[in-house]
Amino acid sequence: MTTITAGAVIPVASGFNTTPAYSGTFIPTIWSAKLNAKFYASSTFASICNKNWEGDIANLGDKVIINNIPSISIADYVVGGNLNYQTPVPNTIEMVVDRAKSFAFQVSDVLDYQAKPALMSLFSDDAGQQMRVVMDSTCIYRTFANAAAANQGATAGVRSGLFALGTTGTPIALTSANVLQKVLELASVLDEQNVPDSGRYLLIDPLTRTLLLQSNIAQAYLTGDATSPVRNGLIGRIDRFDIYVSNQLPYAAANATVWTSGDGAEATISATTNAARRRAIIAGQTTAIAFASQMAKTETLRNPTDFGDLVRGLNVFGHKVVKPEALALLVVS
Repeated sequence: MTTITAGAVIPVASGFNTTPAYSGTFIPTIWSAKLNAKFYASSTFASICNKNWEGDIANLGDKVIINNIPSISIADYVVGGNLNYQTPVPNTIEMVVDRAKSFAFQVSDVLDYQAKPALMSLFSDDAGQQMRVVMDSTCIYRTFANAAAANQGATAGVRSGLFALGTTGTPIALTSANVLQKVLELASVLDEQNVPDSGRYLLIDPLTRTLLLQSNIAQAYLTGDATSPVRNGLIGRIDRFDIYVSNQLPYAAANATVWTSGDGAEATISATTNAARRRAIIAGQTTAIAFASQMAKTETLRNPTDFGDLVRGLNVFGHKVVKPEALALLVVS
């Protein structure tokens, strides 16, 4: 909040008398009714995931059992032959709601009165934005490396094995000359896994976006939205990918032996060292990752030791890569 403090001095002409005597400071302290705007990182994870099971969770520790559709066998038919009837049995995947984030703040009655804006509402909005940013970084970091083995590395492609998508030890040196080629190779890797065209996404960092816009055919492939990009970071399409830009993608610092999450909070996934700083680019389809989140508790109570209100909130969430074949990883420097 902006303030104007006492201390400004206005000169007085020689011989001019003031009653009472002028001290030279006359500007009072004013609490502004306007707050300075705040910038937030884009929140993308919820836009690229399957949220079909979000309504099934309530508390930390809840477990969602997801049934996979079984494959039905196809057999040659012989006239007069007996048919062998298959009994389809779906296998299951467990998604545990094992993560929780909280916020807690207090609003003094005196501060609230002086500031004029509805501070509790403004602070709650900020907490919600910060919650999304932290969840984005956490979820992306815990899922980015779980793509199928055939969808990452130096010999990606479940059929061809001919796509070089890089590793932490040998990342791809990404430039404006080869960035479109690598995007199309990611699409081909998903094609070889029979991943549907609809619902595909590409999650890139700001530097990669710059390279895309500098590429020689960027204008032919990249189309803008009818309105300006919104909070989820969606900027357009390339091939069949919706393109999202995020600062929350994992990276490995120069000579580092671990990946670091976008907000720097987690660094436990091992990496092969390289002299260059490496970054992850993720391609996938919305069925690849299951995600469920719920604001379990939001409470407001009076401060028992002071004049003011206490506000606290608890968000529980879980995520799991349920179709690794629909997820691909590109490691670049």
